[in-house]
Amino acid sequence: MVDVTEKSITVREARAQGKIRMHKNTLQKIKEGTMAKGDVLGVAQVAGVLGAKQTPSLIPMCHPLFITGVDLHFSFEDERTLVIDATVKTSGQTGVEMEALTAVSIAALTVYDMCKAVDRDMEILQIRLMEKKGGKSGHYIRSEAKSEG
Repeated sequence: MVDVTEKSITVREARAQGKIRMHKNTLQKIKEGTMAKGDVLGVAQVAGVLGAKQTPSLIPMCHPLFITGVDLHFSFEDERTLVIDATVKTSGQTGVEMEALTAVSIAALTVYDMCKAVDRDMEILQIRLMEKKGGKSGHYIRSEAKSEG
């Protein structure tokens, strides 16, 4: 694990995104709230928050952090694609990129788990860091995120 003892405490934020491609009828059931296991997006949101909080238990070299905020949003790119965005914040000596990526990953896996009975062809795609703020390395914005706003 990297020694962050001498690093300054700064406000840090990271935003990650992932997508799940599925059959049209699967996404429709998610939107309508008619999936047998219940409210898919509600459960995935809670799972994503839990995933962010549990990151150091899952990723061996991650520092345990005091996370001050986790926010997950879902949107629909088209009739087959669910987009998951996670923003994680802290005030500390190291960033929260891994926590944001883990939040998206766990939310996506939760969607898969809750929908697999009707669609085993789902694909989890493009889990990636979109933006990070704070720390010595400053502000990073993924190049395609710059054009998205």
